[in-house]
Amino acid sequence: MEPLYQYAWLIPVLPLLGAMLVGIGLISLNKATNNLRQIVAVFIVSILGATMVLSFAILWSQIHGHEAFTRTIEWASAGDFHLSMGYTIDHLSALMLVIVTTVAFLVMIYTDGYMAHDPGYVRFYAYLSIFSSSMLGLVISPNLVQIYIFWELVGMCSYLLIGFWFEKQPAADACQKAFVTNRVGDFGLLLGMLGLYWATGSFEFGLMGDRLGELVSSGAISAFLATLFAILVFLGPVAKSAQFPLHVWLPDAMEGPTPISALIHAATMVAAGVFLIARMYPVFENVPVAMEVIAWTGAFTAFLGASIALSQNDIKKGLAYSTVSQLGYMVMAMGIGSYSAGLFHLMTHAYFKAMLFLCSGSVIHGMEDVVGHNPLLAQDMRLMGGLRKYMPITAGAFFVGNLAICGIPPFAGFWSKDEILGQAFEANPALWFIGWATAGLTAFYMFRMYFMTFEGEFRGNDDAVKQQLMSEAGMAFGPGAMDTKEGDSHGHSEYPHESPLTMALPLLVLAIPSIGIGLLGRPWENYFEEFIHAPSEIVAGAAEHAFDWNEFLIMAGLSVAIAVTGIIVALLMYRTKKIDPSAIAKKVPTLYRFSLNKWYFDDLYHKVFVMGIRRLARQIMEVDYRVVDGAVNLTGLAAVLSGEGLKYLENGRAQFYALIVFGAVLGFVIVFSVA
Repeated sequence: MEPLYQYAWLIPVLPLLGAMLVGIGLISLNKATNNLRQIVAVFIVSILGATMVLSFAILWSQIHGHEAFTRTIEWASAGDFHLSMGYTIDHLSALMLVIVTTVAFLVMIYTDGYMAHDPGYVRFYAYLSIFSSSMLGLVISPNLVQIYIFWELVGMCSYLLIGFWFEKQPAADACQKAFVTNRVGDFGLLLGMLGLYWATGSFEFGLMGDRLGELVSSGAISAFLATLFAILVFLGPVAKSAQFPLHVWLPDAMEGPTPISALIHAATMVAAGVFLIARMYPVFENVPVAMEVIAWTGAFTAFLGASIALSQNDIKKGLAYSTVSQLGYMVMAMGIGSYSAGLFHLMTHAYFKAMLFLCSGSVIHGMEDVVGHNPLLAQDMRLMGGLRKYMPITAGAFFVGNLAICGIPPFAGFWSKDEILGQAFEANPALWFIGWATAGLTAFYMFRMYFMTFEGEFRGNDDAVKQQLMSEAGMAFGPGAMDTKEGDSHGHSEYPHESPLTMALPLLVLAIPSIGIGLLGRPWENYFEEFIHAPSEIVAGAAEHAFDWNEFLIMAGLSVAIAVTGIIVALLMYRTKKIDPSAIAKKVPTLYRFSLNKWYFDDLYHKVFVMGIRRLARQIMEVDYRVVDGAVNLTGLAAVLSGEGLKYLENGRAQFYALIVFGAVLGFVIVFSVA
């Protein structure tokens, strides 16, 4: 098996080479490369397929007890400073490699159908490949510096992919918003990295944790300073994993093509933040205050995302806020020390949420045949309804994903979410209550989405609803009203249809782990926890407590009960119509507007940061104009005046110069005589 590990560096390199070859072709032979659409797609998918096979082989080897493997070379050296680059393969990296490659592989297959008529088809595949390479490089990085390099590459790819349709203003704005928001978190991460290196003299994860613990316990550095460094590092995951208060970029990122929503914003890039917390766990576990901050940030984010998703009508934005909420669960698990539970939910969520996003893309693809290529109409669930009749595969996959994310046994999300809630109850009942209440909200808004989209009567041909949606957006409705680069409202079919095989097949494949992969973590025989455990935890110690059936049944019963309650309320409101949603909204208008307007975070940030920075910039410009430019202009004016005055003294006549010298000497004589 050793050769397998010696060539593991090919895992991120192969997709990078694929992206480079396609990119060179687009730059040098653009027309010819774009004409080879299918060949390029097969090439990129084949390369990632080879990477996926290699990743599975490494995971299989790790499952069978192969020890962790690290290979590094010295990259920089100066005195006592030594920095190595390379790759490391252990249980965590092996698991993440499989998650990233499987989801990316299926998304690339799906892309062939979804982007079939897009002129940027080849460029999109190149972006997908370089993103996959960046994420895989991040996963196998052996130290914090190398993770930071790939962290920024992942951010760059996110910028390119969110703004893929950059000719549309919302997409251009969304990619800039994502870029700027993530830079805030990344700056904190950089400061935390440098602080930890100053304190510990290392960028290696284990060494940093051990040395930081020793320094704090001996009093060499204060607990406050250690906490500050840990929280600064945590700012990186806060931005990347869309945690409060840097969560605002993720819903806007839905302006990118739907395959990107599935790959980046469900399974991989946003999971990078949780992965970094796991990698930095040796540091965080030595700083109790930082762990508390992580736990409460995750809990609040979970509730925040769920409360906003309740009222969203855009199917992709509803799923985006659902992602924010589920990431909050993972972060909360890490904060309470439930390392394996957080990673378990990361794995299960990657599969069922990727499937849900791909289902939304399938729905949008079908709706565009009816309402045209206008996102305002094609993505609004108020124009859908009854799609199960026309899109049975998509509806079935979405239903499976719903049961998984709602925590209904025996679907995958039940086992991972229940484990987090059980651990939270032991750590802090208040955190458990927030997570438990959020589970009820999750079940409600997810089945609200299902009933609005797939049940009832199809509303896509209702011009009155279209007119209402367009008027809400401040746009005119009618023939030719939307014939702009933003989209068009001309469909060519009366009803939607099921997506092609390249789009439907990945849904069916992802449904399999969404149903069954959770059984790996069943609490009475937890294979996942035996494989993935915290670096400081001994495997035998993880199983020393006997499984308590009574405790499990009580906790599981409570979580299933709240989920079923949420489903029943959604059924009564959006399927049987026995409860009128608009009537409830009128009874609690403040709460409804609060949810609909996303807790006004976007408005607050726009007013405080965007407008505030603009005002500050104008004031700085005024200071620059009046003070800095004024000083420079005054210096220039003085030079001009002095030059103009002196030019009359520089006439080139020796007699005149002699007269000046004589006058100066005479002046000195008079002055000294008087003195």
